Parts: sequence; structure tokens; C-alpha cells
Amino acid sequence: MTTIPVNSLQRHIQPLAARLADASKRVIDSGHFVLGPHVQRFEQAFADYCGATHAIGVGNGTDALELCLRALDVGTGDRVAVVANAAMYGTTAVLACGGVPVFVDIDPATHTMCPQALDTVLRAGPVKAVIVTHLYGRLAAMDALLPLCRSRGIPVVEDCAQAHGAQDPDGTRAGAFGDIASFSFYPTKNLGALGDGGAVVTSNPALAERTRQLRQYGWSAKYTNTLAGGRNTRLDELQAALLLEMLPELDGWNARRRAIANRYSAGIRTPALALPPPCGPEHVAHLYVVRSEARDAARARLAELQVQTDVHYPTPDYRQPSLQGKADASPLPQTEAAARSVMTLPCFPELTDAEVDAVISACNRL
Repeated sequence: MTTIPVNSLQRHIQPLAARLADASKRVIDSGHFVLGPHVQRFEQAFADYCGATHAIGVGNGTDALELCLRALDVGTGDRVAVVANAAMYGTTAVLACGGVPVFVDIDPATHTMCPQALDTVLRAGPVKAVIVTHLYGRLAAMDALLPLCRSRGIPVVEDCAQAHGAQDPDGTRAGAFGDIASFSFYPTKNLGALGDGGAVVTSNPALAERTRQLRQYGWSAKYTNTLAGGRNTRLDELQAALLLEMLPELDGWNARRRAIANRYSAGIRTPALALPPPCGPEHVAHLYVVRSEARDAARARLAELQVQTDVHYPTPDYRQPSLQGKADASPLPQTEAAARSVMTLPCFPELTDAEVDAVISACNRL
């Protein structure tokens, strides 16, 4: 029996190979390779998809986060609230701006930012911005988090790297809740390029204009560096053309991911695993993450049964070696508990029904 992978980019991309090759040829034939017509078309299409006014293509998702903060004028010494269970991407962006990460604990069921924990942090001292991460594909509790920030005049950055297309019951999609949002198009994302890529999304024209300047050296005109903190981080024409081909497929891919996740939730019955809440439109099942108090043993047993697993994510940001002495390292109880126990099962659109059944069967043998 072949091992069932956590993800397979080859299986995901192969059905689109001819279309993507044609798109690549169009870019090559055009002679435009950076900030040309394909980027412009993709930016408009992706903004429309998210329900926002502007999308600004950049080099990757972490750059997108950093530019969101720089557009909000986050600088040296500014405190930014962020979760510590999302692989340090938000924290990296805060540090790149010279800011200070202030860590907020998570809800144990959803693994997203806990509103009560954020309220405690906001009462404790001034915060320049809040990064809300929609983790594993699930929208954070925006209906509770946004009022806490709005009442204090604190801007909200949405980290949507894992949540392309997630929406609340009113149809508002990830990227359209906060003041500004970041997306990653890393190949494993629900909408992934064939290389690095990212975008900043906003409906605030001033923030959009600042971001466009910041992604290209801080230029207000060619060779005129007006904004400090500018970068060279641009989505290229080739990746934009490929993303334009894939964007119409995103809702179908998300629906398949959601169906797989809900089959797991209905079929896995072992007390050895704690399952996430079922998926509705608010969750695009980027990852299907369970919890096991005996994670190492569970992973070993599943490997014996030909099921690959992963851990997203094993180390809270404040325990990362590079951060020691640079931020408050006080442990957060729910974040710590998640780091000890989270385990990712296979979940991607091309997973077959037979493979889903095999994963369920293997889990029920733990």
C-alpha cells in the first residue's frame, strides 16, 4: 500500500498542466515580466473575489504581512498583538518593522485568537495594531475580536495565508473584515502559485497607495524614494498568470477540502484523538488538525498504517531560539497545550474517497 500523503502538489497541479503551460507561454510572448497586465488583472480579480477594493501583489505572504504593518506606520517599539501558534510569520513581520510582539492566547477549540485573551492584552497597555490569523483555514471570531479593536481605534490586520475564500454567514470573506489583510500564494495554500507569491488586500485607498509604494522601494515616482521602509517585493507576471488560471477553481477545491474534513469528523471515533469543530463556509480546511495527548505514538502508529502526518506547529513563537530576549516569553496555557498535541492528517482536494476511508480506519485503530 502506498503511503497517503498529507498533501500532493503533483496531484493538485497535473490536471491543470496544459492550461498553466499555455498561460506561461502567453507571458513569455508578451515581453512583460514584472508589474505588467497579468498582475493588474489578477489584482483586480482577487480583490473582487475577496470583496475588497484593492489587491496589491507582492513577493510572498510574510512580505505581505510586513507591508500591512508598515502601511499602518508600525515602527520601532510599537506593540503589536499576535498569536504565538502560527509558525512565527506574524511575529517575523512585527520584528522586521522594529515592533514588539505581544502574544495573545488562543481558543482551545478553534486555535484562533481568543477574544477574552485579547481583551486582557488590550487592557494591559497600548497596542499599535492587532494581527488576527485565520488558522488552518478557519475564520477567527471576527464578530468578537473586531469590536474590541474598533472601540479603541486599533487597526486590525488579517493574516489570511491559510483561509482563501473562508466566509461568515453574511458572505463576508477573509480579507474583507479588517483594515488591511495579507495573503500567501505559497504552493501548498488553497490558492497556490508555482513558486512564491503574496498579496495585500484592503478597501482603504490610502493604505492601498502606501502599500503600492512600499512594495517598490517606497517610490512615489520612478527613482523617487518617498516612503521609508520600502522594499523590492513584487508578484511577477508569470505567477500572476498562473494564479489567474487557478482562481476560478478555488471554490471547488475548498468545497472538496471541506467535504473531506467533515467526513473525518463524522467517521473518526477513537478517544485517542480530539477532533476540530465541523466545517461550514467559515472554514476552507486548509489543514485538518486533530489533537493527541500521545502525539508521537499516534504519529508512529499512523505511519505504520501508511498514513503520513505532520505537526502545525510544534513551537510557540516565544520559545523560538531567535526570539529569546526580544519579547515576553511568558507561556500561554492554551498555546502550550496545542503545541504539545496538534497533529495534521491528510487533507487536499485530490485525496480520493478510498484514501479518506483509509485514514479514518487507521485513526480508529489508535
